[in-house]
Amino acid sequence: MREKDILLGNIRAGQPLSMTDRFRLTLMLCGPAILAQLASVLLQFIDASMVGSLGAGPSASIGLVSTSTWLCGGFCIALAQGFSVQVAHLLGANDPAAARNVLRQGILVVTMFSLVLSMLAMGIAGPLPRWLGGEEAIRSDATAYFRMYAAFMPAMQMCFFGATMLQCSGDMKIPSLLDIMMCVLDVIFNFFLIFPTRDVTLFGALVTVPGAGMGVRGAALGTGLAEVITALLTMYFLLVRNRDLAIVHHDGSFTPDRPTLRKAFDITGPLWLQNLVMRGAYIASTLIVAPLGAVAIAANSFAIIAESFCYMPGYGMADAATTLVGQSVGASRREMARSFAQITLVLGVAMMAALAVVMYFTAGSVMSLLSADAEVVALGARCLRLEAFAEAGYAASIVAFGACVGAGNTKVPTLLNLVSVWAVRIVLAIILTPKYGLMGYWIAMFIELNVRGALFVGRISGTKWLNNNLTKN
Repeated sequence: MREKDILLGNIRAGQPLSMTDRFRLTLMLCGPAILAQLASVLLQFIDASMVGSLGAGPSASIGLVSTSTWLCGGFCIALAQGFSVQVAHLLGANDPAAARNVLRQGILVVTMFSLVLSMLAMGIAGPLPRWLGGEEAIRSDATAYFRMYAAFMPAMQMCFFGATMLQCSGDMKIPSLLDIMMCVLDVIFNFFLIFPTRDVTLFGALVTVPGAGMGVRGAALGTGLAEVITALLTMYFLLVRNRDLAIVHHDGSFTPDRPTLRKAFDITGPLWLQNLVMRGAYIASTLIVAPLGAVAIAANSFAIIAESFCYMPGYGMADAATTLVGQSVGASRREMARSFAQITLVLGVAMMAALAVVMYFTAGSVMSLLSADAEVVALGARCLRLEAFAEAGYAASIVAFGACVGAGNTKVPTLLNLVSVWAVRIVLAIILTPKYGLMGYWIAMFIELNVRGALFVGRISGTKWLNNNLTKN
């Protein structure tokens, strides 16, 4: 048995874990997730640069609807977590049979939900760019991209669901490798779908490379095809290969029962509100930035992609926090849950702060990889250098939220996000953007991320966030 499995088994069995063992287990779980984030970010750069090479207009069309794609994705992630947190608690309580029952019910619920959401999203694809204030020249591409994205939403949902289930069982390696694979497939598909057939020089020889010439439509289709392949493999490893959750040799019902649904929506409900709060704020931000023109929209979109370089350890550590806190809570080990929350918080802040230093000094070079437009590069680089001073606060909010989700405590964290994003970021953005342009919006975001980090550090330093009734029937 691997060391990671032994240490997780000690949590479930009530055995002691030294502080050294806790740090080691945390690093074992977050390591694969961080590597997957790294691969994802690097390949997003390649993906974005492919579209960026088409000019500021195509880039702006994707940037215009990107906040809406985040909103839809957030609903899918939140519903998956409503079931995966229950599974983490049940595995922590050494009840894999009950965990598999929750898994079965989750499969049915998330599949039905994603189909309905997909149809609704495709229905609004036409007027959405106009609602968001996009220029007439980019609306057609924006609609086509969002409609294609929406069509593949059920596959995306199963990627999220399968990955969170594997992670809550302690398996961070498989979902991380599959995430890397999905990014590689996305780039490969985009290479052939975005560009037309063209001649390229390869090792001194002229080679004709076939291409569909679909532009931004090809970018969305490439992502969708990568999601389908990844979803199938993710569910295979979950349902057939996972030691705790494989259901192929165990009987059970997929029909949802009331206690499981109630617990799922006790978790998911606040997370959906959180998604509306956060993604709704991002959509409001799009409305604020859109009147600034295509250069500002493209610079904003590319700067956000470039900034994601700093997110890697934060989200990897948040995944580890959710798993470790969830299993500790399920095993009724509150002190250990609090300890894991503190460990992941410190490590996440330290890693993101270190990467922020790198981002500050490489901002111009990174932006130049994403766009050939000099104005876009210069504006995006200024935004990134400012935001480098907010990454530590952002890290605190990301990791602390992951710990709270693991404990099943999502109501207060959602309220903290609501107050921070809407009362601080959006209000300041409305005041500052008309005066300072895109930099005004990023100044507002810089202030808000530091405020949010302070709020979450205050939350996680107490013990009330560990109080929940999710493990009780």
